[in-house]
This record gives sequence, C-alpha cells and structure tokens, in this order.
Amino acid sequence: MPDQTSSIDRLQVPPEKLRWRCDESLFPFATTAEIEPILGVIGQEDAVEALQYGLEIDAPGQNIFVRGLVGTGRLTLVDGLVKQIRPHCAIVPDLCYVHNFADPDCPRLIELPRGGGPLFRERVNELVDYIREKLAPALASDALRVQQAELEEKLQQELDAIGKPFEEELSTNGLVVVTVQAEGGMRPIILPLVKGEPTSPERLEELQHEGQVSAEEADKIREKASDFTRRFQELGQQIQKVREAHRGRVRELFATQARSVLQFTVHDIETAFPQERVKVFLGEVIEDVIRRQLGAQEDEPDGERRYRVNVISTRGPDDSCPVVMENTPTLGNLLGAIGRKFLPQGLIHSDHMMITAGSLLRANGGYIVMEARDVLLEPGAWKVLMRTLRTGKLEIVPHDSIWFATGAHIKPDPIAISVKVVLLGDPDLHYWLDENDEDFSNLFKVLADFDSSIERDAQSLKNYAGVLARIAREEKLPPYTRGGVAALAEHGARIAARSDRLTTRFGRLVDIAREAAFLARGAGRAAVGSEDVVEAVRRSKRRADLPARHFRKAVSEGTIRIQTRGEVIGQVNGLAVTRSGPLTYGFPARITATIGAGHSGTISIEREAQLSGAIHTKGFYILGGLLRHLLRTDHPLAFSASVAFEQSYGGIDGDSASGAEICCLLSALTDVPLRQDLAMTGAIDQLGHVQAIGAVSEKIEGFYDACASGGLTGTQGVIIPKSNVVDLMLRDDVVQACAAGRFHVYAVETIQEALEVFTGQAVGVLDEEGLYAEGTLLWAAVEKAREYWIKASGREAVLVEEEGQGEEEGEAAEEGTEEEEAGDETPEPGPGPEPEV
Repeated sequence: MPDQTSSIDRLQVPPEKLRWRCDESLFPFATTAEIEPILGVIGQEDAVEALQYGLEIDAPGQNIFVRGLVGTGRLTLVDGLVKQIRPHCAIVPDLCYVHNFADPDCPRLIELPRGGGPLFRERVNELVDYIREKLAPALASDALRVQQAELEEKLQQELDAIGKPFEEELSTNGLVVVTVQAEGGMRPIILPLVKGEPTSPERLEELQHEGQVSAEEADKIREKASDFTRRFQELGQQIQKVREAHRGRVRELFATQARSVLQFTVHDIETAFPQERVKVFLGEVIEDVIRRQLGAQEDEPDGERRYRVNVISTRGPDDSCPVVMENTPTLGNLLGAIGRKFLPQGLIHSDHMMITAGSLLRANGGYIVMEARDVLLEPGAWKVLMRTLRTGKLEIVPHDSIWFATGAHIKPDPIAISVKVVLLGDPDLHYWLDENDEDFSNLFKVLADFDSSIERDAQSLKNYAGVLARIAREEKLPPYTRGGVAALAEHGARIAARSDRLTTRFGRLVDIAREAAFLARGAGRAAVGSEDVVEAVRRSKRRADLPARHFRKAVSEGTIRIQTRGEVIGQVNGLAVTRSGPLTYGFPARITATIGAGHSGTISIEREAQLSGAIHTKGFYILGGLLRHLLRTDHPLAFSASVAFEQSYGGIDGDSASGAEICCLLSALTDVPLRQDLAMTGAIDQLGHVQAIGAVSEKIEGFYDACASGGLTGTQGVIIPKSNVVDLMLRDDVVQACAAGRFHVYAVETIQEALEVFTGQAVGVLDEEGLYAEGTLLWAAVEKAREYWIKASGREAVLVEEEGQGEEEGEAAEEGTEEEEAGDETPEPGPGPEPEV
C-alpha cells in the first residue's frame, strides 16, 4: 500500500466541507408557534411574475406552461397562486341549449346575460306547464264556441246546397239513398223504389222473373240507378272537400285563438329576454304546440321535453373568477358529454337536454389548471384541447365508439369560449412539446419557470420556518423547535444536492416533517426537535433501502466481488446509483480492463452487448479522445482493450464512470496497480479534466457502507470531481468517520491527480518536446503503447536481430529500415483502426 504523501493530502476535502450545518441561532424563536405562517411559494419571484403576467394578459396564445414544479400538491400550489394574484376575468354569458325545430339533430345555442340562464329556464318551464294544464281550458271559451257553431252552420248550409237538389232529383226518378251493412262498416247506396219500397238488384231480378216488372222497365231502372250511383260518388267527393275545408277553418280558428293566447303568454318572456334566438325559439314552440296538440299530428310521449331549456353554463353577477383544477383530463371531462337513451331495436336517442358541460366550459372566462402529461396520456384529449384553443370554439360531440351503433347522433352548436389554460410539466416534456407540436409554441407563449432549489441565505431559512409554521397550523401538528427547523433545512439542502441551496420540493420535505411530528407525539414531546427529524429521515430511507441492504450483504459474503483493500492491475471501483421512488442510493461497481497488441481499439463490453445508454456510450468515446491526448506517440495506437462493469447484467447509462474507466485502462496498459480501497466518480473530457456529476453524496455513502460492512481500514475513501465539493451533504456518520481519519474524500480537477491518488506515484507532465519524464506513469504508458504497436505491426523479429549491433550502428540500421519502409520495396502493414470507446 503506497504511503499517503503530502501531495495527495492536499487533495483531501476537509471535514467541514463535507456537510453544511445549519446554525440554530439564525432562528429568533423557540418554536414555529411564535412566528407568522407563510402562504404561497417562496424564492420564486421570477416564476410568479411570469405567472401573473400570463394570468392577467388578454391576448391570443397567452396560455401558460408552468415548468419545473415537481412533487405532490403542485396543482393546489398553482391554485393558491391564482387566488393570490386575483387576476381580472372576462365577463361571459350564460349558455343554454334548446331544441332546434328545423333541424332536431343540431341543438341551438342561446346566449344570455350573466345569471339569465336559470331565470329563462324557469320562465319556459312555466310556459310548458301552461300549455299542459291551461291551454285547453283557454280554448273552450263561449266566444270560441259561438264561432265554432257558426262554422258548423255554414258547413250545414254548404252540405244542403249540394245535397238537397240531388235528393229531390232522386225522389223524382223513383230512387232513394239507403244505408246498408257492408264489409268495413255501414255505407250508403242508391236503390230504386218499386211499389213504394226500396228494391235491391236481387229483388228486382225476382220481380222481373215473376212478371211483376217487365224486362224493359227493369233495364231502365237499372240504368237510372247506375247513373245516379255514379253521380252520388261524385257528390260524395264534393261533400268530402267541403268537410275538409270546414275542418281546416275549425283548425285555423283554434290555431288563431291558441296563437293569440300563447303569444300573450310568451310576451313577458320575450320582453325579459330580447335576444333574437329567444324570439325564434319561442315562436317555434308556439307553432309546434299548434301543429302537434291541435290535431295536425299526434304528440309522442314526453313531447314537452322538446320545449325545455338546458342551462349548461351560468354565472351569478357576483361570482368570482372560475379556477378549475382538472385532475382527470379525459376527453369527456374536458369537452363535456352527450347522454343517450337506448330504444327498442337497438336504436339510440339523444336530445338537447342530455348535453352536459365539461371542465373547459366550467372554466369559461377564467382558468383551468392541468398536468400536461395527464392530458397527453388521455386518448384524444390533447388534440381537442389544442383545437379548442386555436379556434376559440368548443364543440361538444360524441367521443366514444358506442355512437357507431344504430341511431343518429346530435351535433350541438359550437360555443365561443374564452379560457386561459395553465399546464404543469417538467422541462423535458416542455422541450418535447415545443419540438413536436407546431401549435404548442403559438398557444402557450408564457413560460413560468420554477426552480427546484433556491439560494441558501437568511431569508430562505426564515421562509422555511414560515412554511413549517403553516404546515403545523393547517394540519394541526406540533410546532417545530429551532433545532427541528435547522434539521429540516439541512435535509432541504440534501434534497437540493447542493450545500449552498435549499430545495423547493416541499412535497418531500413536508413528508419528513409529518413523520417527525408523528415521532414527537409518540414520544410525548410537545414540539418537534432535531432528533425527531433525523430519525424521520433515517426511517424513510430505511423503508426503501432493501435492495441496498441486499447488495451490501452480497458484498460482505463475497457473492458480489468488490475489493476494498489491496491493489490490483486493471481493476477499479466505480460508483453508480439506483433509485427507489424519490430516494437515491449509491453502490460501488467493479470495473476491469484487459489489453494486448491488436487493432480492435478499446471496446466497451456494455456497448457491444447493447446494455449501455447513449450518455454512457458518449463518455466511452470521449475516453478514446483522452487516450489520444495523453499518449502523444509518433505511431498509431495499436492495441486491443476491453472495459467492462463486472457482475452487471442490466442496462447502464451515464458518464460518471468514465474517469474510473480511463484510470483502469491506463493501469492495464502500464501494469501499474490501482488502490482498491478507493472508489472514483467523475466524468472526463478529451483534455483530461474531471467534471461534475450528480448524486455525489449518495455515491460516497454507497462506497462508505460497502467498506464499513467489512470494517474500515483508515485508508479507504472516494475520489470526486473538485467541482462537486459544493454539492456535498454527507450523512453524519460519514462526516464523523472522515473527521476521525477513518475515511477520506479526495477532490481532483484532472485525471492526472486521480491517477496520483490511485497509484501513489508521479503521473507525468509533457515537456517542451512533447515527452513525459522517464519513470512516470504516462511515460510507461507511451512506452507500452509503442511496444504494442511494434507487436501489432510484425516488426518484433527485425528489432531482435538488430539488438547485437552497437548503438550507433543500431541507429543507422534503424534509419535505413525506415527509409526502406518509406519506399516500395518493403511495404509496411497497415496500423489498423484507432481505438474506439
């Protein structure tokens, strides 16, 4: 084990920088019961300003996308912001659907002043009641009966004028009209009078046979009866026309009277609601009542339904601006619905009374707040939302497959709508929508960008205390001591993954606060202290770290091979993370490399097995660029190497292991062992800088736990990028181990510094001639690379023959060989491809 020199000690992160400690004296109170609760969001002034602008501006396309808010309760948070801002709202009319008598499949929309919808519906209901109960009595007046009697008398006069001359002519010609029973009922026929008695054709035949009537007389009687029968039929048609004309006069009499009565009845409604569509609708109701209820055609059951009014949207004059929080933005919930009734023979019936409003209409004149991802996941919902915002028209149409069944469906009039949509989503979703939906950028022009963290300063800490005071008051929790607030602030920095910032993901923070309150109550304490918060954090992590515990057990038992002692060539401990819900856990991953002469370059086994993600693949390609930068050779790099994450059987992504991979590869190339009591995390660039990565605290703790399970040696530690030092918020036990010298955290800026810590020897710096000092690690790497190139080029035998010659002769012979290779006599084999990562 190499000694830790002072040059390596300079890279060690001091314990005070491993975790930020919140000073309790910053809080001038004993418990949060003494301070005023804070409502709304904190530390998001730019986002709130953008949201306020988007809510108040009245211009096309100024809908709002709230980006960056994460965690539970963000819909409630935006709702609170909207109510806090109290923006101006457009005045929208009441909306009613009525029956369209001209086109029953297209219900007609009527717009009324605010608050007028229910009143209009009530007045029309009164009209329907009048039609059902009082119209018939109103048409039974004495004056109407007199007019009807006059029409009856006129009818009789017309019938007499037609019928009496014919009757007289019949009598003159010895004929009479007799009513007889026939198929289908009684009917009149004309019969001759023989000896003063009506005589049927059969009896006339008998009289002729008996000799009482001569054949000549019988023929004349038959001819006369036939002629008058024909004329009688013509007379009957004439009488039928007279009767139809009479019925028409009677209907017109009643229609005129009914129209007069109904027009008098609806006059007050037309006066109260002077809209043209109201006038048209009431006129159509009157005509339909006259047509259907006065004998023109029979009315179907529940026929009064067509006269009813369906108020689908109404607002009172003093109603506040609507803010609709749509948690389930299905197509039906957004648009509204059209009910249906199943009829015999599988038919389906719908009418204007079955139309119901959706959340877009309920938010008309105000705001609707939704999760963007929820809208996208509901079939058809996003398309309808974009179309409605683009056209300004809401069309309530059937939206399920049942309408493909037998039966017509209705298409109500579209509704002009004025609604401001507030969508909530993460940055990736916003970028995707902006890239893939051409309407999105034109319809959502206001971006309210909420940061996931805020600066850690005195005001932010004060705001944290105010938020906890509000939570305690709203949920009736015990107050929090200044120590409890400080512990929660430290956990807020842990969630933010930056010691100089605090998280704004209050959903996670409040969960810890609630559990801490639960523990304090269980212990009989009146206030929540720091020990309750620390225990709540431990418990929440313990509940989700079963996979991490299994991993540590597998390491201690040797099932998963992780070395935390000694030195090994071509092997290094990388660090990875896994997630369980909102929690992140780090664990070591053994990386190995093998190398030999060849032309395959450097191969990532994960990439070849298609187990690596795009970012990991990119990091591996950068590794190849760094090799070319570090190994400044005058020949191609001609070796075959493979790098693998051992005992990893699933996918892997990210570039935070690329620093460990280049160290492992150089170890295999130079045969210089690497310390196994160290692990490394950090991404590299092609110039050898070690760059920041995420979840640095969790990765350090993951290796610490693996080392602690086998016993700390005092030399173990983790190498991290120097730029990640500001992100450190390590657990107390890890910080204490570092302070006691039992564990170490090293911060490096370059891969050379990392190699120095791993190997304990000088790595080397290029001089003015582009060479490394002899004996350094990179000098050995260059020499080894030349050796592999010689072997791969097939020149080893030539060099062996020239070893016996003197130094000068050897140099001359080598120059001659190079000249021969430059000519055509001895072609040099191709150097092969450059290494790939």
